[in-house]
Amino acid sequence: MKLRSRLLWPLLALALGNPLLCAQAQTPSDFPNRPLTLVIPFPPGGATDVLGRLIGKKLGELLGQSVVIDNRPGAGTIIGASYVSRAPADGYTLLMSSGSTFTINPAIQARLPYDPVKSFEPIGIAGRTGLLLLANPQVPASTVKQFVDLVKAAPDHYAYGSFGRGTTAHFAGEMMLHATGLKMQHVPYKGSAPAMVDLLGGQIPFAIDTVSAGLPQLKNGKLKAIAITTARRSSVLPQVPTLAESGYPEIDIDAWLALVAPHGLPPAVKTRLESALAQAVADPATRAKLIELGFEPSYENAAAASAQIEKELPLMRATAQRAHIQLD
Repeated sequence: MKLRSRLLWPLLALALGNPLLCAQAQTPSDFPNRPLTLVIPFPPGGATDVLGRLIGKKLGELLGQSVVIDNRPGAGTIIGASYVSRAPADGYTLLMSSGSTFTINPAIQARLPYDPVKSFEPIGIAGRTGLLLLANPQVPASTVKQFVDLVKAAPDHYAYGSFGRGTTAHFAGEMMLHATGLKMQHVPYKGSAPAMVDLLGGQIPFAIDTVSAGLPQLKNGKLKAIAITTARRSSVLPQVPTLAESGYPEIDIDAWLALVAPHGLPPAVKTRLESALAQAVADPATRAKLIELGFEPSYENAAAASAQIEKELPLMRATAQRAHIQLD
């Protein structure tokens, strides 16, 4: 009787849908046999949320299970990231987050509730979007040289906005100032939307923001893009020169979005998720939508995602130290 009970218990657990017991009872070959949760550490409606929902929907189709979106914004992605870091490493709880979770947060905060390398299992990079140096149309500078000459002629007179202190845009701005030798005041906003409002209204002359955030205003001619911070031009805005080709080759930073799981993911589950992500990003309809949103559809596998974190982390730490960016 006892033997029979032991044999029936895993089947009963599966039938009742207990997540913990299901994880113990199933083998990786069963994955997935229930809905997945995709945590997005940003509010609904932003670029990361839109991309996450788009990728999540396609992953669900490819995996044969629904993918439930769980927005957990706050504390610069720390709330959502720490939640996923503590979840069971069974592949059913995933995180879609920006590179700041893994390379900027550790550079500006001495204590984190997660380790950027040890707490997660990278699945891959789903997309990238460059960062633009944007200007109000009334500003008398349309090229990098004109921008540098204008600001250099009036040190500390000009300011640039970003979507927050300690964000990718802030770091890109500090890298640009370091490379050019310019002095500008940084004006941090609580998100792209308020920064764009002030840039459009002329309250600030310049801002650094993502291609996805700036694209609508560039299309209607309400803003101008002076340069992009990536080493290569954007396929979405091929007419915009890079800072690198304009004489500052050391500048190469973008906003990238990675799919990760809690550390300790079974290899078979990781392989399944990696394959599904690759197929999702390669899907023509998904790619078209990503480009429309201002993203470069750029699938990079788990090894590439790990290499990106390892390469970028020391650069962000050096920038944070040089620019005195610290949040605690």
